[in-house]
Amino acid sequence: MTTTVNAVLRVAPAAPAEAAAHFRASLAFHTDVSDVAAALASGDDPGFVLVDSRSAEAWDQGHVPGALHLPTASVAEEAGRLLDPAVPVVTYCWGPGCNGAARAALALAELGYRVKEMLGGFEYWVREGLAFETWQGPGRRAPDPLTAPVAAGDCGC
Repeated sequence: MTTTVNAVLRVAPAAPAEAAAHFRASLAFHTDVSDVAAALASGDDPGFVLVDSRSAEAWDQGHVPGALHLPTASVAEEAGRLLDPAVPVVTYCWGPGCNGAARAALALAELGYRVKEMLGGFEYWVREGLAFETWQGPGRRAPDPLTAPVAAGDCGC
C-alpha cells in the first residue's frame, strides 16, 4: 500500500529545539507594527530609532510619526551623521511586497548598527488604523478588521 504525503508534510517539521532556535533567531531580526506602535505610545524612550527607508515622495505621502527619514540609497553616506551606533534601529518601507527595509537593514548592519525590520511596513501601520503624517498634516484611516490589533500591542495572533 502506498501512502501519499501531502505538501505540508513532504518535508518533515524540524525538531522542537531546532524550531525554537529558528524562531528565536527570527525574532532577533524582525518586529511587527503592533509592537512598534506600543513601544512608541508608551511615553517612555522606546530604546530604538524608527527609520523609514523609502523615497522622499513616499515619505511625503505618509510616514510613521517620529520616524527618521533615511532612504536606503543614502544609508552609507548619512547614517553616521543621523544615528547613534549605540541605539538599535528598526527599519520599515512600504509593506510586505517591498524589500527596501531589508536592504536598509543590511546596509546599517554592515556599518555596525544593531537593526531589526518592522514587518508589514507603512502599509500595515495604516491598515491597523494607526496615526500617520503626510506633507499635508496628520492622518488616520479606519482599521482593517483583518489586520487591526485586538488590543494595543496585541496582533491577535
